[in-house]
Amino acid sequence: IRAADKQLRQLVTEHGSTLTGLHGIGPSGAARLIGDIADISRFRTPAHFASWNGTAPLKASSGDQRRHRLSRAGNRRINRVLHIMAIVQLRRDTPGRAYYRRRLAEGKTTMEALRALKRHLSDVVYKRMLHDAKASGAGETGPGGHTGATLQSSADGPIPTAASSDKSQPGPATKKPKTKSP
Repeated sequence: IRAADKQLRQLVTEHGSTLTGLHGIGPSGAARLIGDIADISRFRTPAHFASWNGTAPLKASSGDQRRHRLSRAGNRRINRVLHIMAIVQLRRDTPGRAYYRRRLAEGKTTMEALRALKRHLSDVVYKRMLHDAKASGAGETGPGGHTGATLQSSADGPIPTAASSDKSQPGPATKKPKTKSP
């Protein structure tokens, strides 16, 4: 386990990630995040990322009772990494624990406060991964909007031209007489 942990830590560092600097994310959690998410820029907003990982709250209200629950959809592995991160942060005196206590002071139940903490940590991870991507230059796109795109065409030439067989015929087609069948 120590050897695998050391190897994962080295790979995460080589990737240019600082996720292990977040309280509650170890080398295996960081590797899971990097592996499953790949390019964080594919998520337009933190809310889009939270919806993808299953930490965005869904309305589960009934009548006068207004409440929310977590989605059972989404990437369960990333959701688990965020859950472990939340539990670890609750055990120590961290900003996550302070956030959790503020939610409890607002009158939320323990499960509602934990749900809010997981959503908050999803935003923290999103921002950290965006920062890491910008620092390493990953996710930069070429002129065509896609990674590796160039201005050179891979077709016949840079300016498409029509061959003689592709051009329209000059004028209307003439009607040919049909042969009669016996």
